[in-house]
Amino acid sequence: MPPVLVALSRLPRPRLTGLGCGVLATVVMVGAAWLCEPMGGAPTLYGVLFIVACTAAALWVRPADLICAPVAAPIAFAVGLVTTLGPMAAVTELALRAPWLFGGTATAAGLALLRGIGVAVGRIRRRRRRAAAVRH
Repeated sequence: MPPVLVALSRLPRPRLTGLGCGVLATVVMVGAAWLCEPMGGAPTLYGVLFIVACTAAALWVRPADLICAPVAAPIAFAVGLVTTLGPMAAVTELALRAPWLFGGTATAAGLALLRGIGVAVGRIRRRRRRAAAVRH
C-alpha cells in the first residue's frame, strides 16, 4: 500500500451528529460567501465549495444521522447567501444558482443513500454470520 494511504488510514474518522453536520455545512458556506463576495459573488466558486461541503457532511455524519446531510445542505446554501446578500437578494440568487443547489443536495443525498445501503448490508451480513455460528 502506498505510504499516503497508510498515513490516511491512521487518521481518526470524524463522525458528526446531525447537528454537527448542519453546523459544518453552514460554517463552510458562510465562509465561502465571505470569500466569494469580494470577487463579485463568484457563483461558480460558491457552487464548487457547496459541493465540497455537501460531500464532507455526507461522508462525516454518523450512520444514525445520515438523513441530516441532504437536509442541512440547502439550508447551509441559503444561510451563506443571506449573510452576504441580505434576504431579498438571496431569494434571487437562490433561483439563479438552483443548479448548484440541486447538484450539492443530490450529492449529499446520493452519498448518504450509498452509506445507508452499506450499513444495511453490513447488518445483514453480521446477522447471517451469527445465525450460521449458532447453527454450527
